[in-house]
Amino acid sequence: MTTATDEQTLGFQTEVKQLLNLMIHSLYSNREIFLRELVSNAADACDKLRYAALNNDALYENDAELRVEIEHDAEAGTVTIRDNGIGMNRDDVISNLGTIARSGTAEFMQQLSGEQQKDAKLIGQFGVGFYSAFIVADEVTVRTRKAGDELGEGVEWQSRGEGEFTISTIERDRHGTEIVLSLKSDAIEFADDQRLKSLVRKYSDHIDIPVRMPTTQEDESGETTVSWETVNEAQALWVKPKSDISDDEYKGFYKHVAHDFTDPLTWSHNKVEGKLEYTSLLYVPSRAPFDLYQRDGARGLKLYVQRVFIMDDAEQFLPLYLRFVKGVVDSNDLSLNVSREILQQDPKVESIKSALTKRGLDMLKKLAKDPESYQSFWTQFGEVLKEGPGEDYANREKIASLLRFSSTHTDAATQDQSLDDYIARMKEGQQKIYYVIADGFNAAKNSPHLEIFRKKGLEVLLLSDRIDEWLMNHLTEYDGKQMADVAKGDLDLGDVEDETEKQAQQESAKEKEGLVGRLKTTLESRVQDVRVTHRLTDSPACVVLPEHEMGYQMRRLMEAAGQPVPDVKPILEINPDHPLINRLDREQDGFDGFAEVILDQAIIAEGGHLDDPAAYVKRLNALLAT
Repeated sequence: MTTATDEQTLGFQTEVKQLLNLMIHSLYSNREIFLRELVSNAADACDKLRYAALNNDALYENDAELRVEIEHDAEAGTVTIRDNGIGMNRDDVISNLGTIARSGTAEFMQQLSGEQQKDAKLIGQFGVGFYSAFIVADEVTVRTRKAGDELGEGVEWQSRGEGEFTISTIERDRHGTEIVLSLKSDAIEFADDQRLKSLVRKYSDHIDIPVRMPTTQEDESGETTVSWETVNEAQALWVKPKSDISDDEYKGFYKHVAHDFTDPLTWSHNKVEGKLEYTSLLYVPSRAPFDLYQRDGARGLKLYVQRVFIMDDAEQFLPLYLRFVKGVVDSNDLSLNVSREILQQDPKVESIKSALTKRGLDMLKKLAKDPESYQSFWTQFGEVLKEGPGEDYANREKIASLLRFSSTHTDAATQDQSLDDYIARMKEGQQKIYYVIADGFNAAKNSPHLEIFRKKGLEVLLLSDRIDEWLMNHLTEYDGKQMADVAKGDLDLGDVEDETEKQAQQESAKEKEGLVGRLKTTLESRVQDVRVTHRLTDSPACVVLPEHEMGYQMRRLMEAAGQPVPDVKPILEINPDHPLINRLDREQDGFDGFAEVILDQAIIAEGGHLDDPAAYVKRLNALLAT
């Protein structure tokens, strides 16, 4: 190696400095994971070289036996992890080691609470595997050269994790990457042969790249020879029979695939033979990554063809609403030189996608049998699964059975009620599944539209997620039962109401015909109709929309996104038995202002916004002063 040249000292992003400090002090109790993360990254680098060499085997540079090597020096207090994988050039090093690759550090820092124990749990969501080295090391040195580059284009990167790093150009005869950790004084335990071997077997046994360590042997004459021993099993986990794989091995492989610190909630391992041959190993994580709602974020499965790594994020094998699923798919039927473009055109991919989608949904159905685990899943990924009925018509019913909602049955914000639960509790004569949509849970729970339903003991789903109105536009029925928005169209309680009630309602409506006519005249510019309702028991009035009109929640979302929204006038419904409505009926001089106040209050109760709040306040004050 020649003297380093073209040396630069650069600063980390501010967020990276904060993150390094957090990791060093918050992951202390689990510091051994550094080796798992660095070995996992090294194995990925080998996989990527194997794939790149499919079209250019010169990249191997006469060293095609891919491997990861670990050495230690107890006297010097160092641990070295090296690979002969794809390696990095100068730009790669600055991009990958000077920032947190694909991790959105700004978003990360926004989520920090200031409590180290809670904040530590966030770290695994941000792909920070390399930075775990600083948990045990005072200084980290990385030497690397990208396969195919000139020997003089090697790169050396050094940092103490304190705000800056040094990068220089070196000559390096090997492609791949070497990471040297100068251990902290309280981490010297890791410069031990047996300690390192046990960690490799614990965390990296499933990796199909051999992880080797030097072993010293002494012959009878006293001469010592050093040879390399493969420490891990080095067999692709997914090709082994399920009966030969322990739960701990499955969990360990998930952490390698997902770069996550936590165990998965569940997994499904399947081998398919016949017209299509492939093996899949799918996992449901226990928590959501930071970029779950970024539609261009990293997602998809690791794709292998005949155990040759092809790509990290093959998103073509699962629909977008299952983008949280991690894992591996290994096919014998795809060509080894597949690219994203070829994948999109291959009908075999659609067949595999259809099968994996059903497999993923079946995995969730099985998980749903454990309410506590499924509630944990739903809290993290429920809103994403709600995208399913609109994206996947063929599996709409199956997805709907996995959805969970709040409802008036519990009046709790926790979304833990299924549609099957709702149907099992339906009243005799009830034909529809009722729901209400609002901007928040309390607004939904206290909506005036629920008054008659509460009086009659009819359950209503309380929907308040941003996606809920979009969901219900696509989920129009379930198990033969029509979905009905209680805030739209005419109220229809089916056979729950008897003939006596219906007759009494008609008589009340007839008594208020004069008032309805006066209101129509006064509010003509603001409403499309006025009518007597029997959906109210405590409130004087409410506003409803025509059955197929866009709801208030969707309108507000589109307006916030800058989308044009057509104007629509609501329908004002009045409660004929309410004292305020009876007083309004007797009002003469102040009728117009009183009527405007009644309408404004109904709009506010619905979660709507007034065009002229000041005018509403002025009218209300005038009314209170009389």
